[in-house]
Amino acid sequence: MIIFSVLIANYNNGKYFKECYDSLISQTHGNWEVIIVDDASTDDSVEIIQSLIKDDSRFRLYHNATNKGCGFTKAACMKYAQGDLCAYLDPDDALYPEALEKTAQEFVDRDDLTAVYSQMMLCDENLTPERVYAGTKQIYNNRHFFNCPIQFAHFFAFKKETYLRTTGINPNLKNAVDQDLYLKILEQGEAKFIKEPLYLYRLHSDGISQDNAKQSAKESFARVIHDTMKRRGIKTINNQTVPEVFTSSQEIYSLIRYQTKKMHRLISKIKVKLDNI
Repeated sequence: MIIFSVLIANYNNGKYFKECYDSLISQTHGNWEVIIVDDASTDDSVEIIQSLIKDDSRFRLYHNATNKGCGFTKAACMKYAQGDLCAYLDPDDALYPEALEKTAQEFVDRDDLTAVYSQMMLCDENLTPERVYAGTKQIYNNRHFFNCPIQFAHFFAFKKETYLRTTGINPNLKNAVDQDLYLKILEQGEAKFIKEPLYLYRLHSDGISQDNAKQSAKESFARVIHDTMKRRGIKTINNQTVPEVFTSSQEIYSLIRYQTKKMHRLISKIKVKLDNI
């Protein structure tokens, strides 16, 4: 049976971890491990996590000696992962019981896949489901796809062997870490969309992706897109020159603004349908 590594980078999310933990031990897929790396939390995260996982060998907890940030911590998770498949779960979020089973089955059914992703359920602070995030759809994956506007987020699973063919997570990134990873993985092959929410995403004021951090995340994502263009050898896009050196996020977003237009989205939708025939 496929071994699934669930990767958790934790920083000060102790008060939410019990629901995350409960969702993991309720998984219908029988062969999984959970790698947790704590980024020098200043709350009682470590004590809470240790008290929950102490009798379960499927969980392994590691610690950063000092606070290193999201990129470093998520990269560390991958170093410890031993599974065939990997996916990140934020410690303040949770999975539906069949998330691992349904995701793993897609890889069994199609050997050519490098990634599988699903819809996610947006929840309130108490993790009560409110609505399915509408932006996630089946993508048309080519060298000009940059996941902008956002077309998928959680739940994104990938083969470990695929990850090892990339340069991996950039440990210096503080924001847009997941976006950087998605784009690197997609360069290695095809991705399959599960049109069903498998991930419960908690919206709360403490979340790093909330309003107070959006501008910083937008800047980081622009840098990630520029790095991706350079890595893919893209010199021009939509008849505009890709700058050799990053100067501003506005310049990068203006290069791909055409992808938000109705005609481009319609063409991509048709290409997706043709691929599925």
